[in-house]
Amino acid sequence: MTGPVSSAQWQPLLAEDMARVDAIAALVHAGLPERQAVLAQKRDLAPATCLKLVLAETIVGYGLAHPWMLGDVPPLDAFLTTLPPSPDCLYVHDVAILPQVRGRQAAARYVAILAAQARTLGIAHLACVSVYGTVGLWSALGFEAQDDPGLRAKLSSYGDSARYMTARI
Repeated sequence: MTGPVSSAQWQPLLAEDMARVDAIAALVHAGLPERQAVLAQKRDLAPATCLKLVLAETIVGYGLAHPWMLGDVPPLDAFLTTLPPSPDCLYVHDVAILPQVRGRQAAARYVAILAAQARTLGIAHLACVSVYGTVGLWSALGFEAQDDPGLRAKLSSYGDSARYMTARI
């Protein structure tokens, strides 16, 4: 797929989009599988921060984020029991963009959307877990790696290269 940077747009992620999200997740995160129902629950809990990336009327990526607490990592492939009543971060659970569409600044645009949403909610931080050695990408987007020994057990389900990262917005 080709086209200018502006041709790929972030749009609301709908329930009927979840099969495509699952297919993209299977391609991009083959080593870190999650059930479609787990991903759908995140969308259901935080629809304003769960988006799809659309190019030429085709979903080519998605982003899932939800209110959460700094210093905590939701387990991979686990349902959330509830969102915190007073969150202090938006947790970027997943950004998955098909390889042929990368390099268009889509992840940066998604993070900017999340930062704006966080500000309207009175939240001053974003958090994520970098996987597959993507610390450089997240660092370029304003995130800093946090070395918290207390998170090592939770991070282990995300793979050997997992790093907890935060950004102040």
